Amino acid sequence: MNYDFTPLETALFADVATALKNLPADADPDSRQAILDKDLLCRITGSLAQTSYLRLGLEPVADLNGHLSLMGAMEALACRSPSAYLAVEASTRLFGRAVADWGDAAQKARWLKPVLAGDLIGALALSETFTHGENQSLATFGEKHGRQVTVTGAKQYVINAPVADWIAVAGMLEDRFALFFIQSTSPGLFIDAPLETMGYEGTAISHIRLDGCRIDADQVICPDNGQNLPEVLKMWENQILLGAGLGISSAAFETARDFAKTHKSDGKPVIAHQEMGFKLAEMLTLLQTAQLLAYRTAWTLETNPKEAEELMWCAKVFCTESAEQICSQALQVMGAAGCVEGNRAQTAYRCAKYNQVTGTSTEIARMKIGDAELGYRE
Repeated sequence: MNYDFTPLETALFADVATALKNLPADADPDSRQAILDKDLLCRITGSLAQTSYLRLGLEPVADLNGHLSLMGAMEALACRSPSAYLAVEASTRLFGRAVADWGDAAQKARWLKPVLAGDLIGALALSETFTHGENQSLATFGEKHGRQVTVTGAKQYVINAPVADWIAVAGMLEDRFALFFIQSTSPGLFIDAPLETMGYEGTAISHIRLDGCRIDADQVICPDNGQNLPEVLKMWENQILLGAGLGISSAAFETARDFAKTHKSDGKPVIAHQEMGFKLAEMLTLLQTAQLLAYRTAWTLETNPKEAEELMWCAKVFCTESAEQICSQALQVMGAAGCVEGNRAQTAYRCAKYNQVTGTSTEIARMKIGDAELGYRE
């Protein structure tokens, strides 16, 4: 296992960060004003399409190490803007990955190619409205009518739904897992107003409802390899949340460190106070340990995917819970300045809890780790 990034990977991470630095001065992708600004999101995806970022994990990229390179790039993007990161990943590593892994050539040309070019915003709807938890059944159903399929159901907390061009909806078709690809303007698809969230304020998240929404049969993908669709999608979500955890941890640590170097307390730099030095040391220790665990998980996804699931749960617990600790300590180092809206540490702190409760929640992840160690899971 070699987690030293190459010069090419380091250059990619810098290019990813630069893609957001080049936005207009009055454009803040983490503000509530950005929540329905599709033009801003398209500008971000278009900039990222000029790099190899959108392709990582979906198709081979020369001289880059797949998911390991992707994890480092994810951290770089989430560090710059958590809201933009979550929106981009929902479109690319959820919607786009579903097409890349399970779609045929025509479906890839129709949906994946424009996603990777930054020209299409996608969303993926998984969570049912009637339940909260891991082992939920899918209550969204498709019914065949010749060459068409009618889809009925409801989904909650769908990232990008209000701004997406297409939404992939997880459900059942003739007792098989299926993804129904529905254009945002389709009759029978109803998209609620964006939710006001604590953290990720610039990401458009809403509930949707499908009432006899009719689509063509070629807008359905049924994984044919026996995979449990909800479990696979949860794992993809967990990978995204690992990157988010690393990114907001890095942002909070860097902001607190820079503040401690440039501001004074009792006539000397904040960092010169021993207790503040200890806090920064603990923050850095947590951050670098989280990075190593996340990178190992990404490396295992490349080299031994069968062993990656349990490691992913471990990383989800540690990385997301460490992120909350790092962000909290960053605000402590900064004092009152950390509570002023707009600084990166405060933005990171508001996002930290979301990463723990979505995907596989940290409580459920602990249960799954225990079951795996006790031999209750194959």
